[in-house]
Amino acid sequence: MDIDQFKTMTLDQKLAELRHNGNLLGPYERNTEQGTKMPGDIYELHDFWVFLSEDEKTVIPTRRNPLPEE
Repeated sequence: MDIDQFKTMTLDQKLAELRHNGNLLGPYERNTEQGTKMPGDIYELHDFWVFLSEDEKTVIPTRRNPLPEE
């Protein structure tokens, strides 16, 4: 699966894919357009990363790893 296929999935399909194939990397706070931070988690999934909000209503895939290098 690639990121473009993931984007076409429904919310329930995305959540199921994260549960079965996602690798939880840890907590993450994403900046919103309103200047606030949205708490959630970052998952590694296939060859991309996914932000999942705490309420599981926001799922944002990205090609760039948002976590800082260690």
